[in-house]
Amino acid sequence: MSDGAVVIKTRKFKRNPLLSRRQMVVDVIHPGRPNVPREELSEVVGGMHKADAKLTVMFGFRTKFGGGKSTGFCLIYDNEEALRKFEPKHRLVRKGIETRAERSRKAMKEAKNKGLKIRGTGASIAKHKAKRAAES
Repeated sequence: MSDGAVVIKTRKFKRNPLLSRRQMVVDVIHPGRPNVPREELSEVVGGMHKADAKLTVMFGFRTKFGGGKSTGFCLIYDNEEALRKFEPKHRLVRKGIETRAERSRKAMKEAKNKGLKIRGTGASIAKHKAKRAAES
């Protein structure tokens, strides 16, 4: 770790075989440092649990008032297939596994308004078609 000594503790460890992952709460004690990057934490926690850093997802970190301690959540997937299947798209983008779909603000608004015009059972189909049109 860079500047100061950082202590990482895990608690509330749970094995989740249905989602093929291990999940836990991570406490990071970092006196003299504003925060610790998620990439750095995922390498350390992955090493602690004998897992690859690429399969480790860290999120939801909050720094306690006064600084020096942060608490967040960690998921360690068994394989990359499970990671891609169960992890939300925004976290995959953040991790660098997937790329973000670039859409203009105008295209998104047009898709939304097109979906609002249709009523009844065809609304979900129309919204889906409008969203596809905005993406391309």
